[in-house]
Amino acid sequence: MQCLSFPLHPRNCRALCTTAGRVCSSPVSVVAIAHAELCKPDAQNAFKVRISIKTALGDNAYAWDANEEYLFKAMVAFAMRRYSSKSTTQISNVLLCNVTDRVSFWFVVTDSSKNVTTVPGSEVEAAIRMNRNRINNAFLLSDKTLQFLKITSTLSPPVEPSTPVWLIVFGVVLCLIVAGIVFLIVSGIQKHKKKNKESTERENLEEKVEVTLENGIPCEALDIKAGHINGVFAADDDRFTSL
Repeated sequence: MQCLSFPLHPRNCRALCTTAGRVCSSPVSVVAIAHAELCKPDAQNAFKVRISIKTALGDNAYAWDANEEYLFKAMVAFAMRRYSSKSTTQISNVLLCNVTDRVSFWFVVTDSSKNVTTVPGSEVEAAIRMNRNRINNAFLLSDKTLQFLKITSTLSPPVEPSTPVWLIVFGVVLCLIVAGIVFLIVSGIQKHKKKNKESTERENLEEKVEVTLENGIPCEALDIKAGHINGVFAADDDRFTSL
């Protein structure tokens, strides 16, 4: 005859096990055995956690010890209680097992009313997702360095710019309008200058006498205002003047 797995009075348990020819352990040991069956790799409603403290904090990394495990249990219990206002989850309801030196372990959350069954994994997942940032901040980690392998990472809330989006759009449109106005003004001024220059050149050309042919010989264009001095008569004038 084997000892039952549920808690019994020590006297009754000892009597049952004595009949089978062996001594039964205390109820506390029976509960510990039950918890060992609940928390193990790939057990129903169990989750694996992987923590990279050195990667996240470098030289400021802290050691993962019993105190950190207690804090983790407290944060999970907090998440369960916050997720459901009717929850009475205690730290003792969070079980850790298969803890490794590289800081990975499995955990389950037991039902506070029965203590021998686990809370459905969907509820635990929802509670963790709801309080993911609070859990990360407690250990100075992030979703990449504090990984719940069966629970998808939560998206960080979008960062709102300090300046409203509509104000940014308005500023861009206003800059484009101002740039367009400046371009039109500058191009208008350049066209006006170019037009004045062409008009001046045309007037200067009109003041020149067109080249004509005299006895089949082209004559030089004469400037009406400045006039033209005939070299032959200029030479004669100099000769008679000197006398």
